[in-house]
Amino acid sequence: MESYRDIEPQRIELLSRHDRPCEGTYVLYWMQAAQREHFNPALELAIRRANELDQPLLVGFGLMDDFPEANLRHYRFMLQGLADARRALARREIKLVVLHSPPDEAALQLGRDASLIVTDRGHTRVQRQWRNRVAEEAGRPVIQVETNLIVPVDTASDKREYAARTLRSKVHKHLPRFLHPLERTEPRKPSLPLQVPGMDVDDPDGACARLNLDRSVDPVDRFTGGQREARRVFQAFLDERLKHYAAHRNQPQTDDVSYMSMYLHFGQVSPVWLALELEKGRGLRESRDVFIEELLVRRELAHNYTLFEPDYDRYDALPDWAKKTLGEHRNDAREHLYTPEQLEEAATHDPYWNAAMREMRHTGYMHNHMRMYWGKKILEWTDTPENAFSVALALNNRYLIDGRDPNSYAGVAWVFGLHDRPWPERPIFGKVRYMAASGLERKCDPEAYVRKVDRLVQGGR
Repeated sequence: MESYRDIEPQRIELLSRHDRPCEGTYVLYWMQAAQREHFNPALELAIRRANELDQPLLVGFGLMDDFPEANLRHYRFMLQGLADARRALARREIKLVVLHSPPDEAALQLGRDASLIVTDRGHTRVQRQWRNRVAEEAGRPVIQVETNLIVPVDTASDKREYAARTLRSKVHKHLPRFLHPLERTEPRKPSLPLQVPGMDVDDPDGACARLNLDRSVDPVDRFTGGQREARRVFQAFLDERLKHYAAHRNQPQTDDVSYMSMYLHFGQVSPVWLALELEKGRGLRESRDVFIEELLVRRELAHNYTLFEPDYDRYDALPDWAKKTLGEHRNDAREHLYTPEQLEEAATHDPYWNAAMREMRHTGYMHNHMRMYWGKKILEWTDTPENAFSVALALNNRYLIDGRDPNSYAGVAWVFGLHDRPWPERPIFGKVRYMAASGLERKCDPEAYVRKVDRLVQGGR
């Protein structure tokens, strides 16, 4: 498979049995997991292939009403990003066509007139199913490009990794090879004149109104989707908050975090670009190293789990030691028991936990340190560990803008022992790590966090 100096061959995979371009009107970039024009190796490879064939490049996106567990909150953020991407592509005279259909159907429909199809890569079950179907049925080359990880997941490892410590040296070994700028290529032939009908996504709220969506969760105004907004927010992090990141990343009463998780989830920002921008600054080595640990090691560990564990969203995929110890303590007495409805309403005795749930419900975001505490208490306050797992994952995916992501699946499973080790045994948790309100009080200022959430819910910042 042909590659380019700035797009490593390990990022590129021919998915189909067809390897030669067909007779077609254009090259199709089937955009799905990387919803951006900026720093997108799949897009740049597609432009170069189109130029070599002396054809225009068409970008296509499939928009379905009923993506599993997605609701109006998620769709609005995504559509804001698609509107932004459409404008950026148009400045390069590239047409983005959004079809109101399942993504694989959209790719097959638009692919009928394509010489070849280039697509980005996703690691969840449904994303892989879409790409496998298109590769099987399109009848032309389908080329997949890893766009949303720094080190391609199967370059780093060919198996499910046990913990961050088993993956860390592997990804760092490859880091210099994959951390470099991406050359921007301009298309030789414009695709804007192509008469290919699609949905109007320039007005995200209007597009949402025309879709048959789950509207039980309101959209949020605190965060706006799109590559332009992602870059603005990250620049503010570099300018104002990075200097505090190492000391404050586990201090939920502060705002000294990057807020990149939701943009990474929708592929609205490149992790390679984030790392390169981070390295431009001088000094702040400790904060930069801590951020790279999260962006490279922890995030890629989650994608490793999603790719190599078929049941990544199920309790049964937990490590055997964790299931065994939780099973041995399933009948332990629980001082507090809450129904899923009480949890969703933030109606517990614990003001810190209630604040975390309210932050999630009202802003679509929860500070990462509170996500850990939030999940541990659901395990403690639910009648069985299996039910606790289901409740935690469902709430996570329902309210967080970055829900339904490999980080979500691995993060919830971590609460129950994934990517962790056995700890001293205690009631309910067995040997799974425990977190207590007293621990929050020792390590941070949870009362200030409660006040911060109160301001956010009331419309403050």
